[in-house]
Amino acid sequence: MPHGWEYLDLLAREAAVVEFERPLVAARTAGLSGTELADLEQAKAMALRVRALLERRRRREEELSALYETAGDLAGLRDVDAVLRAIVHRARTLLNVDVSYMTLNDPERGDTYMRVTDGSVAASFQRLRLPHGYGLGGLVALTGTPYATANYATDERFQHTAEIDQGVGEEGLVAILGVPMRLGSTVIGVLLAANRTERPFAREEVALLLSLAAHAAVALDTARLLSETQAALAELSAANAVIQAHSESVERAAAAHERMTSVVLRGGGVGDVAADLVDVLHGALLVIDAEGRPLATAASPGCATLDGPGDTTVGEAVAASRGAGRSVRRGELIIAAVVAGADNLGALVFRPDRTLSEMDQRILERAAQVTALLLLFRRTVADAEAQVRGDLLDDLISRPVRDPAAARSRAARLGLDLDAPFVVVAAGDDTGDGPGQRATSWARTFAAARHGLALTRDDRVALLLPGDDPADTARQVARELGRALGRTVTAGGAGPSHGAAAVAPAYREAGRCLSALVTLGRAGTGAGAAELGYVGLLLGDRRDVTGFVTALAGPVIDYDARRGTALIRTLEAWFDAGGALGRAAETLHVHVNTVTQRLERVARLLGENWDEPRRVLDLQLALRLHRLRGPLEPVD
Repeated sequence: MPHGWEYLDLLAREAAVVEFERPLVAARTAGLSGTELADLEQAKAMALRVRALLERRRRREEELSALYETAGDLAGLRDVDAVLRAIVHRARTLLNVDVSYMTLNDPERGDTYMRVTDGSVAASFQRLRLPHGYGLGGLVALTGTPYATANYATDERFQHTAEIDQGVGEEGLVAILGVPMRLGSTVIGVLLAANRTERPFAREEVALLLSLAAHAAVALDTARLLSETQAALAELSAANAVIQAHSESVERAAAAHERMTSVVLRGGGVGDVAADLVDVLHGALLVIDAEGRPLATAASPGCATLDGPGDTTVGEAVAASRGAGRSVRRGELIIAAVVAGADNLGALVFRPDRTLSEMDQRILERAAQVTALLLLFRRTVADAEAQVRGDLLDDLISRPVRDPAAARSRAARLGLDLDAPFVVVAAGDDTGDGPGQRATSWARTFAAARHGLALTRDDRVALLLPGDDPADTARQVARELGRALGRTVTAGGAGPSHGAAAVAPAYREAGRCLSALVTLGRAGTGAGAAELGYVGLLLGDRRDVTGFVTALAGPVIDYDARRGTALIRTLEAWFDAGGALGRAAETLHVHVNTVTQRLERVARLLGENWDEPRRVLDLQLALRLHRLRGPLEPVD
């Protein structure tokens, strides 16, 4: 008789998807009951999800392995053609396409030509030359922007020529993706992946191809540098002093290249690159991000550190370096922009303690490229972790928690204890445009810093954060998210709760609280359901009547119970009399002054604004609920 454990065997031997149907077929043949078949169906679905997750992780490992292997090729670069062929082959393998190829720009002829192909069978295709702006590859070479098409022959975005269409047709290509190969801001060629059938290209595939294109550009630039170095050594052979100076520069470049490649391979960070660079070039270095904030500092022994850009011309110099694709000098500083494609990631601000040679400046520029690569890796890792956190929160909100232990384990791996108190916040604005990428990025950063979870759904930002004060957390989210977006944000909070099964109800309560705040005219604020008076009582899933009564009338109830006074009966009579002191006094059979004195006592217990219309409505409801609960008791 089939059992769910058979799927573990299928997972262990990496069986094909079709094999996961066999246990169900066997179960139906054996005549299992509907319940048993449903359990087996659920086991199959869960096994397929695990298989898909393992497949994604395997593919990610293959991609990272390919990038590290490519970096290793660059570290031991001897034959640039071999490196380029390896990169093109890896592109074809990782993207699972039929053909991959690389074109390089020809400045003399003003077009782009085939440099390397992998999987191509048509000679006419391998000899193609694309004028700038013509065909998909020519358009990428001209604009420096990635382009993709699911069907090239019918895509009217590209300027077609008979020669290009013939070559593509003889090769049988249908879907094509092309990304630029850049050195700084200059496009030197195009890396392309193509299929002989229609298929879309995912954003992750574009990013992977861009990474491989960056490696290819580095390989070509390194080959060019090696060629230039060899020429320089030949020219300097006549002058021993000059040879010595340039030899030292070459040695520094090689040492820097090896050390920085080692940083990438061992998983180092920006600080490691900075330390290696000042050790090679000698001076003080400051690494800043795109906003000008310091990321790392380093200085050679005896050199004062650079604590901040300081000079107002640094921003202009970064822009100039980005535009030129080279480092620029401003006074005693040398600035090299850190860019990745069209992304401005920051800059290296270097103050040397001696005159730098041209080769030394290239070392600085190479360090900027390595820094860009590390920042891209860090961004990719951060995005992946944020996605995992968002997936967990989405599962907890949208699906019944069938395995609390598994949910706790997933949360624990992300640094979150679901058994400890947590609050849930739902935040949004009144634009109707949804959260947007900026809000999503802020929410992920805010939640990760607090070991929480975040995602955007239902046109709102949802956050699960450790803590026990939903109102204060909601106010903080409304304030800080509004400041980040530059517009009004409203946030509703729920909790504190604990346990995986409590997440979905807390999210619903937070959403209702958010809607209530907008309806009550309190948009742009944050609050918890408990702060909304009777509205909060109606919104909450837990209907905490005792808490509501205590929050609104607890001090008066406690005072009556301890001193034997009649403040509650006085309040009820005053409410029934519509606020008329005389009628209330008649109902209580006391003097009007007595009623006045009792109400003054109430004001001291509840606060001077206790008789505002909004608070009066909540207080009347609290007294009515208290009366329904039974005799007066002290409320501690």
